[in-house]
Amino acid sequence: MCLAVPGRVVETYTEHDMLMGRVDFGGVVKRVCLAHTPEAQVDDYVLVHVGFALSRIDEAEARRVFEFLEGMDQLEELKTDSP
Repeated sequence: MCLAVPGRVVETYTEHDMLMGRVDFGGVVKRVCLAHTPEAQVDDYVLVHVGFALSRIDEAEARRVFEFLEGMDQLEELKTDSP
């Protein structure tokens, strides 16, 4: 199953000419590529799939999706270390 998980952008930066960010997924912070969402800023919510932010969403939608995934026990992969 392909999932896009919502997270809150806590930092943006450029790495090798690529827009990147640190994104908080309910307490787990991961490095994410923001190249597909260049308008994303700190405190915005983004949907992330395999390390890439695909779109911005509002906070209410992010909470609904995150709670749904949490209830389905589909957030286990977030707890593993980032490469």
